[in-house]
Formats: sequence, C-alpha cells, structure tokens
Amino acid sequence: KMVSDDRNIMIIETTTTRKIFEHVPVDLGYKDLLAETASTGRVYNTPEGKKYPSITTVLSILSEDAIRAWRARVGAEEANKISTRASRRGTAVHLIAEKYINNEPDYKKGFTPDVLMSFKDIQPILDNRIGKVYGQELPLYSDYLGIAGRVDCIAEFDGVPSIIDFKTSRRVKTHDDIHSYFMQESAYAIMWEERTKQPIVNLVTIIAVDDNPPLVFKEHRDNWVKPLIETITEYKRRKNYA
Repeated sequence: KMVSDDRNIMIIETTTTRKIFEHVPVDLGYKDLLAETASTGRVYNTPEGKKYPSITTVLSILSEDAIRAWRARVGAEEANKISTRASRRGTAVHLIAEKYINNEPDYKKGFTPDVLMSFKDIQPILDNRIGKVYGQELPLYSDYLGIAGRVDCIAEFDGVPSIIDFKTSRRVKTHDDIHSYFMQESAYAIMWEERTKQPIVNLVTIIAVDDNPPLVFKEHRDNWVKPLIETITEYKRRKNYA
C-alpha cells in the first residue's frame, strides 16, 4: 500500500503473507521422556521404567573411525571448534524451522544472519511441501528396537505422512554420505507406529547446504530397517548391553 511520511514523500510498504501450518496433535499417552547421560551415552527413561539408548548415540558408532581419523588430521583444538560451531548452527536452524512451522510470529528473533540465510534456503520447501503437522520434537521410544529419541517433525510431505529430519552441511552430500540419517528416520517411524498404531513409511531429509541449494532426500522406511537393526545389535554388543 501507499503511505506518506512527514515530508510528503510517497513510500511503498510491502507486506508478505506467510503460510500458516495446520496442526493435528496426536496424544502419545505421556508428556515427555526423561533423558540422562550414562557411561554408554545418552539414555531415555520410558514410562514403564526402562532405560533405552538414544538413537543418535547408537548410530554414532558408524562414524567413530572417520571422526577419529579427522580429529587426528586437523588436531583436537581445531576439531573441537568446528564440531561446536556445526552443532550450534544445526541446532539453531532446526529451532527456527520448528518455530516457523509452529506459526510463531517472531520466529526470526535472536538468530544470527548465517542461520537466517540457511532457513531462507529451506523455507520454500516448508511452505510448498509440508501439509498437516502431527508433532515436532516428539519424544518416542520402541520396545521392539530397545531405543528412544526425539524426532524433528512428523507431518505430511507432498501429501504423504512422513518422518521429516532437518540437517545442515558445509558441503553437498550424496545419498551414500547419509545412510545413518535414513536409519535414524526409520527408527522414528517404527517408534511412532508402536506408540500411535499409525504406520508411516515415508522418510524425508531436508539439508541446508552452505553456498548451495538445499537438498531433499526421500526414502522408504523398510529399506533401512535391516541395517538399523544390525547397527543396534552391534552397538549393544560393544556396550555390553544385556
């Protein structure tokens, strides 16, 4: 619209209409899962009193050797700086996406320019491809798998109920680079079905990439259950789980 200031100069004010997401909350039967750090890593306490390892802790064994070699190559101090910076940025981009999907009016407040830029890259994907939202940051667990975790987002994606994971990366990643992401998402899908009796087989990974267009990977849950179970079994063997 056209308005005038005190100097009678015409100024064009522009307004942008942002998407309002429809939320359809699902009752899990509990509010949260208490998490703690044990000698084996992060564990969650279920309502029944069981202690299950975090899915991210379990899957970390897949990258142990690569991380160890990288830290030796760049040095411990530099590796710590890079890891801390990457972790903070990843958390921030996930948080701003969560606030945006929750329809919070001030979702941008307090975020640094690099985080806002990464969010701007993935915003059209959220606007155009996410439909009904069933939950965000939901605590889930599976008695079948013996693990637990907190899923980024469960919502319709391209009209199909999906497990949606938000990631950030300094470089363009290929399908072969992120098998652990698909395993993580398949674990959430199994946890969700156990808790709600609602099957979800569509897995979506959205990656904000520095200086490049964002990436979207879509996978089917059942393609990743076997390697997921093999990894859980190996993790429990290494940690001497009963």
